Amino acid sequence: MPKPHLGPVPVATPPEEMAVFSLVTGANHRVAAFGYRGGSLFERRDFSMAGTLVKHPKGDLLIDTGFGRDIDQQFRSLPTVFRAITFYNLWQPAADQLRVAGYDPKSLHAILLTHSHWDHVSGLPDFPGISVWVTPREHEFIKKSGDVDFCKLFTGILYEEYGFAGGPYFGFSASHDVYRDGSIVVVPARGHTPGSVIVFVTLPSGTRYAFVGDLVYQLEGITQREERPWLVRSASRQARCR
Repeated sequence: MPKPHLGPVPVATPPEEMAVFSLVTGANHRVAAFGYRGGSLFERRDFSMAGTLVKHPKGDLLIDTGFGRDIDQQFRSLPTVFRAITFYNLWQPAADQLRVAGYDPKSLHAILLTHSHWDHVSGLPDFPGISVWVTPREHEFIKKSGDVDFCKLFTGILYEEYGFAGGPYFGFSASHDVYRDGSIVVVPARGHTPGSVIVFVTLPSGTRYAFVGDLVYQLEGITQREERPWLVRSASRQARCR
């Protein structure tokens, strides 16, 4: 295993107006054994399907979308075997949660994807005209349209590529500082998909979040540093190779 990061904490000067809001759109019903190696087949788990709104005076960002308004129709496009073992509930799409809260959609600058799998991109069509930020590798992956990728169903999505011109960050070799104030920093974390990333968010209080996408499925993947089960990892590798 890699050693923990022992270097200095990266400098960040987030503006006082910054805030983070969780937008839980639904749940995927699984068992612990699906989430991490060593988990029980008899312990039921609800996997949260969510987006995260990051408010910033230079432009708000939505990290992933969770389930969108058309999730039921989209889900029918997935492989039969996958649908047979997947059970989910839609609660309320992110776009509708923001509307109910009185959020001004003009404040949303872009959608920043951790990766492009179905449960992270379902809501993209609910935000027409909003740029979707992806790495070049992930953009290429989207164009190939894997089995669990809804992006092949969408038209008119405004993808915008970004790179990693910044230096090391928390042990990662390169980084992308979105607003050049250290408040939102993206690092490459390839593995789950070719262009998957981790998004670090630092609030004025000093609290730091790391949005890891599906690099782990459950908290044990971090607290126990335990990888996902072999079958799940094997399926991910096959999807990347297509």
